[in-house]
Amino acid sequence: MVVISIFETPPYINFMDVPNRINCPIQRATDVVSDQWSFLILREFILEGPRKYSDLQNVLNVSPNTLSTRLKRLETNGVLERRIYQNNPPRARYHLTEKGQALAPVVGALRAWGEKWGGDAAT
Repeated sequence: MVVISIFETPPYINFMDVPNRINCPIQRATDVVSDQWSFLILREFILEGPRKYSDLQNVLNVSPNTLSTRLKRLETNGVLERRIYQNNPPRARYHLTEKGQALAPVVGALRAWGEKWGGDAAT
């Protein structure tokens, strides 16, 4: 097995651009999408397109408070957009923004990594 250090990374990843780690782009990205629920929410949008809160609640089985918090954070950070489709009673769907759609390769890379290295879900 060959182990590659961060100093032998592919040319598209240049860690040396941020020598003192101030304003690190990796840190800025993980500030937006930094936990399992955020990635699982994004997975649903990438796989299914626009989603209602109840759609996400049903498929993810996450607590309402956790789901609301993650949706709000993703919306505040411009990853999702909430669009009203009915006024009385108010109902909305969430949509990925261009910024959110740009995360599809990241989610795909996590899936590929999970398939190869994530272990057996039954264990």
